[in-house]
Amino acid sequence: MTRFSAADPQERRRLIVDAIVAHRERASPFLTIEVDEAVLEREDAPDPDLGVPWIQFADGVVSLDCTDDELERLKTLLNEYPAFKIDELTRPEDADGTNVRVSAKADPNRIAQFCEHVLRAVFECPEDATIWIAAV
Repeated sequence: MTRFSAADPQERRRLIVDAIVAHRERASPFLTIEVDEAVLEREDAPDPDLGVPWIQFADGVVSLDCTDDELERLKTLLNEYPAFKIDELTRPEDADGTNVRVSAKADPNRIAQFCEHVLRAVFECPEDATIWIAAV
């Protein structure tokens, strides 16, 4: 991979596809997508309760932390992705929110589409939010 950030929906999807391919080729433990923290300072920022939104992908599983409202939006979004299903919900007593593990039985393009929709529909990130591939 030669680029690690993108700031529009089409470029974010391409970047996520490239990151998934690199992750698989390197047999790395996981890849991490983080939203640039500058988004939290904006008027149209996502809910900052859990900090900067992030998504991890490994072994066909998408993982993210979300608030109760974000979890409800994720459940709604999953109606558009029948190959994606919630495998596990973890609610640590000492944390605000829920860790969600979603099985993603799909090709890199479909996984990237799903991640992009999570950023926009679940985390409510603005259309021009920058993402970073923080780990591959």
